[in-house]
Amino acid sequence: VYRVPETATILLSGGIKFADLTNEVQLQFQEHLLKAMIEIENTFFTLAENCQRNCLVICDRGAMDASAFVPKKDWEYIMAKNGMNPVGLRDTRYNHIIHMVTAAKGAEAFYTLEDHLARSESLPAAQMLDDRAAEAWIGHPYFDVIDNSTEFDTKLRRMISSVCQKMGIDTGDRLAIGAKKVKFLVRSLPDDSKFPKFQDFEVVHEYLKASVRNTQPRLRRRGQNGHWSYTYTVRRPKINGQQVEVKTQVTQRDYNLLLGQKDDKHFTIHKTRRCFLHNNQYFQLDIYREPCHPRCKGLLLLETYTTIEGKQLMKRLPEFLDIVEEVTDNPKYSMYNLSLKEEWEITKHFCHKLEGPVDELGNPVLINGVSNVVLEPEHLNEALSKI
Repeated sequence: VYRVPETATILLSGGIKFADLTNEVQLQFQEHLLKAMIEIENTFFTLAENCQRNCLVICDRGAMDASAFVPKKDWEYIMAKNGMNPVGLRDTRYNHIIHMVTAAKGAEAFYTLEDHLARSESLPAAQMLDDRAAEAWIGHPYFDVIDNSTEFDTKLRRMISSVCQKMGIDTGDRLAIGAKKVKFLVRSLPDDSKFPKFQDFEVVHEYLKASVRNTQPRLRRRGQNGHWSYTYTVRRPKINGQQVEVKTQVTQRDYNLLLGQKDDKHFTIHKTRRCFLHNNQYFQLDIYREPCHPRCKGLLLLETYTTIEGKQLMKRLPEFLDIVEEVTDNPKYSMYNLSLKEEWEITKHFCHKLEGPVDELGNPVLINGVSNVVLEPEHLNEALSKI
């Protein structure tokens, strides 16, 4: 495990007083901080890529955090000057974002400036900056918010469990917190002014031919303003009651190669994905777009990851959305089924539940021993070379 130190703390602990700088110098400082952060991270990323063992890189802060401390127009100027864009800094640079909510929000008694050389914010200022830091990451496809609804040790376990879940590491019940993805059908789309700060993305999904029984491989292209990130996902049968999805970021070249395995039984899925924070909860609203099957026209699905259930969860949902019902495990709202070209009444491919035979390690059994095009992440590069 590599741990990338916080660049701002390194600089500010050297005697820099950010509040004493002029606006012009503050802008210069933020630009240099961003470039220094990227170089430091790149050093660790390169070490990790050349490591002979499985490697995890944890960054204390990330590139988009700097945007919380400068006006929007200044941040856009810094990015344009250095040939950067939000999709590259936010979506493709990091596999997973975890926002640890400050103690100043929900655990005020524990907020202190003692033993923090680089921290000088008052309680209200800390709350405001925490909101802005969280908002900077709105739109990242894998963004978890860890609030102060539990005592601190449990907060840490929730964070570790979130990392393990995204990496596909089974921790048994040692870190069991119970977070799961929940999905709700929304009746209609309200005016944009009803939403808190949000980010909209164009999302395109393509299902691929599966060479492993009862798996669902797919590609995703996700972007804004002509900048894209690409993801290859394999959805596997449930293990110990938990749905397994293995996700791998791929390059545009690899994405184009993999498109050659597109499954003709499925339509391409076009969506606008709206990402926003509400009540310290991260939500994604999928707005299905044409061209699509008639069953998808006007479809709105709200998703979030949470440990909360029942009436308590319903109280946390955005009150400005007209929620029809929860559809988490309803196969009618599975993207796999929604994208099928054939009508559900006649097709043999409708998936009621993803399950199938697995070996002693929990891996799906291959069809007829075919493995040269099974694009599991650990074999992705080798498989691509054979296409």
